[in-house]
Amino acid sequence: MKQIKIFIELTRLNKPIGFMLLFWPCSWGLAYAFSYSKDLNLFIYYLILFFLGSVLMRSAGCIFNDIVDKDFDKKVMRTKKRPLPSGKISVKLALSYVVLICSLAFLILIQFNLFTILLGLGSMVLAFSYPYMKRITYWPQFFLGLTFNWGIIMAWASINNTISYEIIILYVSAIFWTLGYDTIYGAQDMSDDEIIGLKSTSIKFKKNIKLFVASNYILTSCVLIYLFRNKLSYDLFSGLLTCFIISLIYQIYKFDERDAKNCLNIFKSNNLSGLLLFLTIMFID
Repeated sequence: MKQIKIFIELTRLNKPIGFMLLFWPCSWGLAYAFSYSKDLNLFIYYLILFFLGSVLMRSAGCIFNDIVDKDFDKKVMRTKKRPLPSGKISVKLALSYVVLICSLAFLILIQFNLFTILLGLGSMVLAFSYPYMKRITYWPQFFLGLTFNWGIIMAWASINNTISYEIIILYVSAIFWTLGYDTIYGAQDMSDDEIIGLKSTSIKFKKNIKLFVASNYILTSCVLIYLFRNKLSYDLFSGLLTCFIISLIYQIYKFDERDAKNCLNIFKSNNLSGLLLFLTIMFID
């Protein structure tokens, strides 16, 4: 029972916001592809597969990130009690979990076409290089955006077996979204990160952090409006897109970088934002 609890802590399965933020972009790509294919059975089947894949890959990513960061995590109040930095589990066992989880994820990946499989394998480069980015650049959130939203392209390719100009635009909008919400998340650890020498957009823009988040959310919204410009009208689709944009405005309004609890709550509210954009795309006429 103790080992199960440690495994859950290690993979953050008790904190679903992580894998949901990985899953929502997948759902957007699938919903957009569905608006053209109209194959409901395939859409539902792939939605389930991408959800399971998101849970597995987020779990593997958390473990690998903790292995890479264990010495830093010991010095950060929020992370020092995690299984690896606290010594509850060995690096060797943690690595075996990564291999096992990635193997399960690969079994899901091979259910798709060859192009999607290759895209999935290619994403591993991003996934396993991300933990090192906070050591060398103030823009690790940008690399997280590239990684976390790769599922948009994979989901589209799983149905269409190609990449389109439109899906790249959706991917770009999602990168700005991630830049915004992960800067909010990173604001929790700014003091500790500066002491131990880690970098982030939260630190780089700490004097104007709210403006930086707002700029990214504005770019997200503008890119989406451009993408869907020919579909906007007085209908449910436009109403839901408006709700998505309002959810981002609300985050900017409520965000207080001086309050760690506030940062975490605002970050978590992106689960609703992700759902709203999924529903938006589902109602494309």
